[in-house]
This record gives sequence, structure tokens and C-alpha cells, in this order.
Amino acid sequence: QVQLVESGGGLVQAGGSLRLSCAASGRTFSRFVMGWFRQAPGKERVFVAAISWSLPITYYADSVKGRFTISRDNAKNTVYLQMNSVKPDDTAVYYCAAAERQTITTSQYDYWGQGTQVTVSS
Repeated sequence: QVQLVESGGGLVQAGGSLRLSCAASGRTFSRFVMGWFRQAPGKERVFVAAISWSLPITYYADSVKGRFTISRDNAKNTVYLQMNSVKPDDTAVYYCAAAERQTITTSQYDYWGQGTQVTVSS
């Protein structure tokens, strides 16, 4: 089992920055692919970014590429999402997730956090 706890969400003005953190506990964190997903009201949960457990290799949704950066610190069992130049469309609940395989598919992630709200005002 892996427990994931997100933090860092809040209210930010458009054009501003925010950093989300996800602290993991349980099984060996460094062996999991870690991802960030988001879900806006009335919409499906969608992929935002992911990072492999080695090298590392990163993946981004087109909508956040160049603005968001995912990183991980295996010594601290923590993954981060640095959000820059945020837009009102970035408003959503952001979820951290862990997968045992290299994937960006929501259904293939095995463990999920409870989510943290990000609200971007115009």
C-alpha cells in the first residue's frame, strides 16, 4: 500500500505561481511512477504530468507544457508540481497518484491522494 497526501493548493491570481507537494508513505516510493491529475467541476479527471522513477523521464499534457514542471525527491518521498503562469482554466482539484508501470492513463494508476483545490482568479 502507498498513502499519498497532497498540499499546497489555494487561491492564486492568473499569471501567478503555485507549488503542489505530494508526500508518500508505505511501499518504496522510488519504484513508482508518480503523476498529477486534475478534475474540474462537472468534468472527468484528466492527466496533467507524470515522472518516472529513474533518470527521470517526464510527461506533460499539452495544456500545461511549458508552464508546469513535475519533479520528485526520492529521499523525501515527495513529488512536486510547480505551476507557473496559471490560467483560470487551471482551476480544479489536483490529485497525486502512483503507478507501478510507465503510464499516463488515469485508470492504470493504483494509488490516489485525496486531492487539493487550486482556484485561479481572473
